[in-house]
Formats: sequence, C-alpha cells, structure tokens
Amino acid sequence: MSLVAVPRARWEPDALVEGWESLELPAPRLPGVSTPGSAREAVPPVLTLVRRADRPARPAGTVVLVHGYNDYVFQDHVVAALAEAGWDALGVDLRRAGRSLRPGQVPHYVDDLRETAADLGVAVAAARRTPGPVVVHAHSTGGLVAALWAHSHRGGGGCDALVLDSPFLDLRASWVERTVGTRVLDAVGPWSPLTVVSAGPSAYTGHLLADRGGRWAFDTTLKRPEGVPVRAGWLRAVRRGHARVARGLEVACPVLVARAERSGTDDPTSPDRERDLDTTDTVLDVAQIARLAPRLGRDVTELVVPDAVHDLTLSADGPRASYLSALTGWLDEHAARVAA
Repeated sequence: MSLVAVPRARWEPDALVEGWESLELPAPRLPGVSTPGSAREAVPPVLTLVRRADRPARPAGTVVLVHGYNDYVFQDHVVAALAEAGWDALGVDLRRAGRSLRPGQVPHYVDDLRETAADLGVAVAAARRTPGPVVVHAHSTGGLVAALWAHSHRGGGGCDALVLDSPFLDLRASWVERTVGTRVLDAVGPWSPLTVVSAGPSAYTGHLLADRGGRWAFDTTLKRPEGVPVRAGWLRAVRRGHARVARGLEVACPVLVARAERSGTDDPTSPDRERDLDTTDTVLDVAQIARLAPRLGRDVTELVVPDAVHDLTLSADGPRASYLSALTGWLDEHAARVAA
C-alpha cells in the first residue's frame, strides 16, 4: 500500500514550516454526502492538524486557524503573536487542500460545505483537549464555512468565540452573475460538478510571494500564483452557503468580523493596480462583508483595518500589526468573559 494512503497516527515534524509539527487524520465521511470527485480518488480524503512544537505551557485558550481557497496554514508570525499573548494555536489544512491534498484529488473540491465543516469540527474537538476556551479564526472561504458550522452548533458543541478574517459571505460579481449565474449553477452543478467555470492566475497571491518581490514565502504548489480552477459543484455549494447567510444566522458565541477598509482592483490596465494589491482587498467586496456581518448573530463586533489586504495577517507591517493587536486584545477580553 502506498504511504500516502495511510494517515499518520502521531505528531511528526512538519515538512513545510520549521519548528512546527503535523498530524494527519481521516476526514469524516458524512451520510448522504457523496463528492463526485472523491469517487475517482486513489486515496480517501484526510485532514491535517498543525501546531508549533514549542507551545505555551499554560495557555489562556486555543485558537483554531482555518485557511481559505487556494491556501493552507503557514503563518508562523500569527502563531507567534498568539503565543506571546498567551494563546495556543492549532491549524487545520482541510480535505483536498494544503498538506491534505493527495495525488488524484481535485484541489479544494467539495460539493457540500458540510464536508469541510466536519473537518473543522475535528480540529475543534482536538483543541478541546487543552484547557481554556476554543476560538476559531477563519479566513475567506474558511470564514464562510466556520460561520455556517458555528450556526449549526449554536445549541452546543461549537466554539467559544469566532473570528472571521475577510469572510467570503457573498460573490464579488455583477447582479446578473449573482442571480442568473447562480440559477445556472443549480442546474449544471449536479450533472457536471467538475466543470471549470472560472480559471486564471491570482494576481493577489503572486503579489504576496517573496520570490516576486512580496513579503511572504510559501509553497507555491499549495498556494498557487497561477490559481486553482473554480468548479461548478464547488461554487454551487458556496452560493448555497451565501444564501443561508443572507437569510441570517444565529451564531450563539461572540463574533469578530475583520476586513480591509477598501476593496481594490487587480486589473492589469489599472494605474492603481500595484497600490491596490498592497493596500486593499482585491478579492472580495468589503461593502458586502459590512452589510452581511450583522446577520451572523446577536453579538458581532466589526473591525476595519486601513491599508490591509484580503488576508489581514499577510498585510504590510503597519496594518498587520494593527490587526494582530486588535485580535489578541479581543481574545483577552473574551477569555475574561469566559472565566467570569
């Protein structure tokens, strides 16, 4: 049997981030949910937990880090900031993404967001083994998944607080694409789920990359400047999640919704392109995030970070420091409320 077919049953040194360790676990299988892509996979899906080998001895709690689309967990500076504030961190690379991607699998593909939500549930359960509150910090598509997951666990078994870093709550597109296009997806998705509906390079990802003059080093096979094609089944699942958010959720725990101050463009013809790539969210419409954030629950705090990019934790020094300071301050306030 191939080694990639056997999840690792113990923590081992991480192959991607120095000083980290990782643990592979089987991804939960959900009754009634059958991903078309998985039927063609040579190996069952897994999820991968990651953490620093050197962790706080008596943490205030644990923050579960969840990545977005075309992404994985690698932000050691975030884990370091959390540790300095007294918090442990546990990252999760979701099925078919990052460290969990296996040969023959379609990257990031699910046709039901409950699949990745189940992976998040496993990570939260693992975090519960450490005393203290458990907070989920989720970015972009991970933020959408986390919000829906927290809503579904509003009666218990969820997290103690939820932080959403530029959550993907709606599609940045024209009215026609968001309405008529969604109806087309509802028709096409079940019959041809792996059909590519959008493809092309990610100017945002390329701008971040140190090898191209950016600030960050990362594995370009897992966070790809050339982008990851968007498939009909995946986008249909996302649009269904958007519709649920639009109707209003009832997340019971405190929620921090953080976003950039402005949205910008990555249009190659724009004279402001380089500035926008470095100081705005060029992926999502921040006005949509602002409009939908209050619909997530009764206890929602909004945080706006000037000059930040789509992933607030990968912004330039100033806005990144501002975000991490606000984040740890909010976490400390939440920990005091839980302790009380």
